Amino acid sequence: MQFDLAVIGAGNMAEAIVRGVLAARLYEAQRIIAADIAAPRRELFQQLGARVTADSAEAARQALIVLLSVKPQQMQQVLAALRPAIAAETLLISIAAGKSTAFIERALDLARPCRIVRAMPNTPMLVGEGMVALCAGRFAHAEDLQTARRIFESAATVIEVPEEMMDAVTAISGSGPAYFFFLVEQMIRAAQEMGLSAADAHILATRTAAGAAKMLVAGGDSPAELRRKVTSPGGTTQAAIEAMESAGVPAAIVAALHRACQRSRELGS
Repeated sequence: MQFDLAVIGAGNMAEAIVRGVLAARLYEAQRIIAADIAAPRRELFQQLGARVTADSAEAARQALIVLLSVKPQQMQQVLAALRPAIAAETLLISIAAGKSTAFIERALDLARPCRIVRAMPNTPMLVGEGMVALCAGRFAHAEDLQTARRIFESAATVIEVPEEMMDAVTAISGSGPAYFFFLVEQMIRAAQEMGLSAADAHILATRTAAGAAKMLVAGGDSPAELRRKVTSPGGTTQAAIEAMESAGVPAAIVAALHRACQRSRELGS
């Protein structure tokens, strides 16, 4: 085997992971091979210093660790193509939403145990602020979890959870950044409706979100307490919160996350 890491599906998340790995000097660029059918993605990874190919099996056959970063809907087909390339010593790390380690075992249909770690990262890995949850397949070793942890810790905070919790993780942190982006979108829209310029609306909303996020992770107060401290009785914040509560926003948010969790389960069926 010539490579430390093979990346199957060189999309945005794979890029975030590889950039983190390279920044942390966990692996050298020339020890990474990336496979993707899209020429622009291969070109990008080539610019990072990785070896590239359009042949997933070729990449997997030459690596100790194989990162499966294809879309859930493509996993069955990709795993069928990889089957002859997975050696006994290969560690598989999957970031496909909804696809269980048991699904991967069945799709590979190997006549021997296969070591699999399932991970759910999110896009803030692109800026070194990601969140990743890991779980082990039935044949994965403790050392395999540690290997996966080292890879993701290069650009994320990492936790370990039971596999039955991975759909909830997907709903909360995997999809979570989009919920915040959606909220900031609406803040920008409202600011412009009130007469602010697009540039001012953008900086007001985005910097407010960034500052609030830093306060959340600082760890002093709970989200509820931080909100309470901003909400003066009879003031503007209270008026806004009451309007959202009257419109059913809290219940809608909780329902949306439950739907995301359900969809993750559907993707795995």
